[in-house]
Amino acid sequence: MTGNGVDRDPWVMLRAATRARVGLGRAGDGLPTAENLRLAAAHAAARDAVHLPLDADAVVAALGERPSVVVHSAAADRAEYLQRPDLGRRLDEASEARLREAAPEEPADLTVVVADGLSPRAVHDHAVAVLDALAARLDDWSFSPVVVAEQARVALGDAVAAALGSRMVLVLVGERPGMSSPDSLGAYLTWAPRVGRVDSERNCVSNIRPPDGLSHDGAAEILAALMGEARRRELTGVELKDTGAALPEAAG
Repeated sequence: MTGNGVDRDPWVMLRAATRARVGLGRAGDGLPTAENLRLAAAHAAARDAVHLPLDADAVVAALGERPSVVVHSAAADRAEYLQRPDLGRRLDEASEARLREAAPEEPADLTVVVADGLSPRAVHDHAVAVLDALAARLDDWSFSPVVVAEQARVALGDAVAAALGSRMVLVLVGERPGMSSPDSLGAYLTWAPRVGRVDSERNCVSNIRPPDGLSHDGAAEILAALMGEARRRELTGVELKDTGAALPEAAG
């Protein structure tokens, strides 16, 4: 600090306010060695998050006494999943048959799909904790078995919930890792799920990754509010907004 209280480095305040890489300095025409090493480590962490296998058995164990079903998309392995996003949106035949056998006699209000997505690490770290926090806020809701999905994209939830006959689906999925966020979980909510739904018909709560992102309780609070309005108005997507305080009334 200088005598008048102004820091010598003008980037200090900005760096303290963001996890983005700003004001890194330079060594000649390049970055300092320490920053290069940090960048390489962050890149490696992001790659590891993408390729880490989902431990479906551990997720099922963490669910405790909740009924669950493990399914697989039509992507045979991780390489095919990354190269063919369309296959990650479809169930394989055995999984679809398994779900139809597990469907409750009466349609459930909600199916929760725990999907590996592009960061199984995020699922391992956050998915069950978000589900626990959310379930505590949904006393009057009926649930189908929780579905743990391997090699899954968001839209796989539509096929899953349609097979189970559920009114709504919530997909908790590992988001694409960033250079400062290899463990970010997303939550996608769709009313009346069916194959062919598009992203504009969903609501998303993103960057669930305490302590650097949204907390588990914070995400559950937003999701519970969205879900209550979705059930009342029988819709999700661009017509259903979270203003940060109260959800808007239906137009007209």
